[in-house]
Amino acid sequence: MDVTSSTSGPEPVEDPQPGLDLGAMRREYAGPETGSDEGFLEADVAADWLTQFERWFAGAVAAGLPEPNAMVLATAAADGRPSARTVLLKLVDSRGFVFVTNYESRKGTELSANPHASLVFPWHAMRRQVIVVGDVSRATEEESAAYFATRPRGSQIGAWTSPQSRVLGSRAELDEREADTVRRFSDMAEIPLPPHWGGFRVRPHTVEFWQGRASRLHDRLRFRRVGEPDAWIVERLAP
Repeated sequence: MDVTSSTSGPEPVEDPQPGLDLGAMRREYAGPETGSDEGFLEADVAADWLTQFERWFAGAVAAGLPEPNAMVLATAAADGRPSARTVLLKLVDSRGFVFVTNYESRKGTELSANPHASLVFPWHAMRRQVIVVGDVSRATEEESAAYFATRPRGSQIGAWTSPQSRVLGSRAELDEREADTVRRFSDMAEIPLPPHWGGFRVRPHTVEFWQGRASRLHDRLRFRRVGEPDAWIVERLAP
């Protein structure tokens, strides 16, 4: 038997895009590109986190940002393994931030086992982020049904069709499930709320407002709950 020797150590990894320098990719948050180093100071903060969020959200809408209500939702399983995905904010009030999903999806099962989450609104075009950390509970069935009734019929069909986060054999399998759902509800003017679908509410313990500044010395002002039901303080975090 011939034995071929080889050199020790890992094989060199080729750059899939020669010349791409990730280390040099950065955006400066002041100067010609932005026109200023406008910051976010304590004097600028609203009296409560909801008013401040509504101000910044209105600004994102007015600026024409695509899907300004898109937010990254981070959850963790009971064993602590994290996962994240983008979802859409569907309601915000003094009780918290609401999104909707299939309760049997990965995020749904993780939130049932570990009812804590973080949200990030990545409004990069405005040099802003909002970061939320809080406890999670299901919205009421009445709240979920009221929102479900406003969804386009195709989206309602989709909520009944998709076994969200489960493995599918093919796209054809999903298309067949959709066709079956369309037939099932073809004679119904109103499609009912699926029993496995509805809202989750993130009740914040902290809401951080992040404003990009020059030299990575950003402004970070955080509302933090310090008592029940609604005692809050505002504190500045180092960037």
